[in-house]
Amino acid sequence: MATTSHTTLLKVTGLKVAYGGIQAVKGIDFEVKEGELVTLIGSNGAGKTTTMKAITGTLPLLGGDIEYLGKSIKGQGAWDLVKEGLAMVPEGRGVFTRMTITENLQMGAYIRDDKPGIAADMEKMFALFPRLRERKDQLAGTMSGGEQQMLAMGRALMSRPRVLLLDEPSMGLSPIMVDKIFEVVRDVSAQGVTVLLVEQNASRALGIADRGYVMESGLITMNGEAKELLNDPRVRAAYLGE
Repeated sequence: MATTSHTTLLKVTGLKVAYGGIQAVKGIDFEVKEGELVTLIGSNGAGKTTTMKAITGTLPLLGGDIEYLGKSIKGQGAWDLVKEGLAMVPEGRGVFTRMTITENLQMGAYIRDDKPGIAADMEKMFALFPRLRERKDQLAGTMSGGEQQMLAMGRALMSRPRVLLLDEPSMGLSPIMVDKIFEVVRDVSAQGVTVLLVEQNASRALGIADRGYVMESGLITMNGEAKELLNDPRVRAAYLGE
């Protein structure tokens, strides 16, 4: 769980983003401190994925700013951000379908040139995801959704990120695969990687996070310690079907 360090790694201020002609994000503020696992929850269409795309430079900002390590990264491309330690696992996974599992993991390390370190990290990924080891020579496109999600997470971790952004990692997966994905997110966080998790499965996300932000119709309507949000009657009524 969260370390005692209070360095803010990622800070979003007054963020406004339009997507498809609609203002999807209407001026939000949130921050992620070093060692934290922070979750952004909300129903479909709340603006969570749009927020992630703005952070990683794939959507332009209408207003506001995004700071990483104390510097504005507004308008920076995803390529530069990975080099600076900000890695994203996109919604829909985005694996290289015509490459093997091993080749996909190697692509995650393209910014690195420390061969022994890359080999050691590849072993770590196979230990974290034994199923990937079993199928390391298989083409990524022939794997199940859950296996592709594991691969996408492994690929992002191969860049040795300081901050890992996860966009809806449990979407469309079987319950057993959802269990595995959340277990891995918790493990990755425990190993010291700072995580920002965007997730529709509010109870599971709040169950492993340190802090949470609730997003509705492009605005952040609540925030606080994850445990407090999990027990809040408004959150339970809106997202946990109670």
